[in-house]
Amino acid sequence: MDLTKSETYHQTRRTMPTLHRIRTEVERLRQELTLHNHRYYVLDDPLVSDAEYDALFRRLLELEKQYPELQAPLSPTQRVGAPPLAAFTQVRHSLPMLSLGNVLSREEMQEFQERLQRFLKNDEPIEYVAEAKIDGVAVELVYEQGKLVVGATRGDGETGEDITQNLKTVRAVPLVLLPSHPRPLPARLEVRGEVFLASAPFRQLNQERAAAGEPLFANPRNATAGSLKQLDSSVTATRPLDLFCHGVGQVDGMSLASHWDLTQALQAWGFKPVPQRRLCGNLAEVFAFFDELQAQRDALPYEIDGVVVKVNSFALQRQLGEISRSPRWAIAYKFPARQATTKVLSIVPQVGRTGVLTPVAELEPVGIGGVTVRNASLHNMDEILRKDIRIGDTIVVERAGDVIPYVVKSLPEKRTGEERLFQMPLQCPVCGAEVEREAGEAAYRCTGLACSAKLKESLKFFCSRGSMDIEGLGEKLIDQLVDKALVHDAGDLYQLTQEQLASLERMAEKSAQNLLAAIDKSKTTTLPRFLASLGIRHIGEATAKQLAEHFGTLAAIRQASADELQQVRDVGAEVAGSLAHFFAQPQNSQVIDKLLAAGVVFPAVAARRDGKFSGATFVLTGTLAVMTRPDAQKRIEALGGKVSSSVSKLTTYVVAGTEAGAKLEKAQKLGLRIVAEDEFVAMLQE
Repeated sequence: MDLTKSETYHQTRRTMPTLHRIRTEVERLRQELTLHNHRYYVLDDPLVSDAEYDALFRRLLELEKQYPELQAPLSPTQRVGAPPLAAFTQVRHSLPMLSLGNVLSREEMQEFQERLQRFLKNDEPIEYVAEAKIDGVAVELVYEQGKLVVGATRGDGETGEDITQNLKTVRAVPLVLLPSHPRPLPARLEVRGEVFLASAPFRQLNQERAAAGEPLFANPRNATAGSLKQLDSSVTATRPLDLFCHGVGQVDGMSLASHWDLTQALQAWGFKPVPQRRLCGNLAEVFAFFDELQAQRDALPYEIDGVVVKVNSFALQRQLGEISRSPRWAIAYKFPARQATTKVLSIVPQVGRTGVLTPVAELEPVGIGGVTVRNASLHNMDEILRKDIRIGDTIVVERAGDVIPYVVKSLPEKRTGEERLFQMPLQCPVCGAEVEREAGEAAYRCTGLACSAKLKESLKFFCSRGSMDIEGLGEKLIDQLVDKALVHDAGDLYQLTQEQLASLERMAEKSAQNLLAAIDKSKTTTLPRFLASLGIRHIGEATAKQLAEHFGTLAAIRQASADELQQVRDVGAEVAGSLAHFFAQPQNSQVIDKLLAAGVVFPAVAARRDGKFSGATFVLTGTLAVMTRPDAQKRIEALGGKVSSSVSKLTTYVVAGTEAGAKLEKAQKLGLRIVAEDEFVAMLQE
């Protein structure tokens, strides 16, 4: 053995114990994080603080990055990370995912039981399990040797779509099952359940979509379905979806006698059974549970629309079998629909804080679920046209839980000929500024910066720490300033006097002096901060910085055309159009001029135009082995280049990692320069 081989041999011997130690630590961290995920997302009983959990997660992420050979697809760090799919593949269910029949009354439930007894030729009471019927999307999770191998939608009951990557982002979905004694893990386990979005996150999601001018989801189930159908799992990961499990398909290696036993086993293995469930010895107990749940319905944090009643005994289930595409041994006992008919008296556009005009139907008062409804959102003009809703129409209104009532449909057969079509105004009904609707968007927006309907929220944003950072000028003071007509736009903040401030509630002389000093201090800022503080749509801190570095001065930015703005890194056609339109509005220019006249100053920025990649646009596709996509983007931008998310004729380079898909194919069709990762690394090092 020569010296070189000897050194290599001894070096390998020295590193083996280290790698063994690291592997042991990685396995321990995965087990701990799996346990903590279960305690937090399933049991709602965490063992550690968020900071302690984050420290464990970061340590595992660090080790997996340092030792790529230890990475595993079911690691807690891999819930999000797969490249976007070109399309979903089909998955055939081992056993059909059957749909349930419905009943709407006690009489129909009694008939259901009588049918069972006739079939069983037995009049003995039947033991049931009654569970809340979650209003979500049915899915199937397949585990082999305790590890998740595939997750699929119900589809047509026989065949669904493979949405494994999206389901991995749902924290209540175990990637690895918990070992449990005395309930050993089955060799194969197909778990069925309902993915849903709780009411509060649903409202938040719709608020964010409204602010962005995106179409609103009609209800939580619609939002859940849309989230699970995303080809990019990172989008699904932004939605706080949850999962309750209620049954199984094929199971190898499990011996249980009843559905109630199954719910206990599922919980022991790491799943969340439906929380509202009860073992009922007879139909009277089912009715009692139904009444209790209906009374609790509005207080629950998620939507339910009835009770699923199942024969508890698996032996009886097998004996009863199926009817066509439904099990004979289960039924959905639905709550009464919470709908009513009323008339649309008028349709009024309301202006939100971001300028979006939302048409609201003013209704003849109608009682729904114990609440008198007088107004219902129509969301946007597209919805009005799709549902053909007119002023004077008779409509169906629905109220679900504490979600704002919405219009289900119009009833054209009840029209008299006096109904009128609604049109969105061309000028803002509050300030008179132009109303615009961008191509491809559903929202109409007021373009006026000084619109009083948007004023309070825009002022709060203007004064916030990430913008002009006016210390002490918070929400309550801004409300008073606007309500007392002391401030009509951001420029008026710099005209306030001590006497005006002292007249406000809880504002003593000293407090007024301090606030004036803070306002005066804020006059000296930076160009990126000033741009971001204006609340221009699509313009955050990062884009404001890129604009400042590209143009150098505010005057140059205000005078730039949409085409010139698109030359800025990270500024595409949509952002450029928004900027150009904003600066073209006289009301907006007046407010900016008022701010500058009040003494707001910021130094010019040295334009950054040099770098070997100046003027070049990159698209990254596939998985990079040497560095992450964010790292690659930073390296490109540091050298003056721009990274885009889509391939076009303007793309200079397409960097193709492993498993590159549709973007690579498009680049090849367009004849673009395709760069392998090793060539890309060489370009960075030149």
